[in-house]
Amino acid sequence: MKIRVRYFAGLREIVGQDAETLTVPEGTDVAGARALLSARHSRLQPILERSLCAVNREYVPADRVLQEDDELVFIPPLGGGAA
Repeated sequence: MKIRVRYFAGLREIVGQDAETLTVPEGTDVAGARALLSARHSRLQPILERSLCAVNREYVPADRVLQEDDELVFIPPLGGGAA
């Protein structure tokens, strides 16, 4: 099945694009998609491990099973701020 993955901030810089279509097996959860993306783009792994996940604009846990045409977004941790 196909899902759409959108990239923001540092993730977008690493991948070099705003979004991509990812083909995953039926029953794949967010953690499985994360593993596929980490294998495809090895520099993403440390950021993806610390990122929040959203499917169709709703925050979800890593065990959320994906469906055809879902939009998956990883929200990287923010840095900066006052000390």
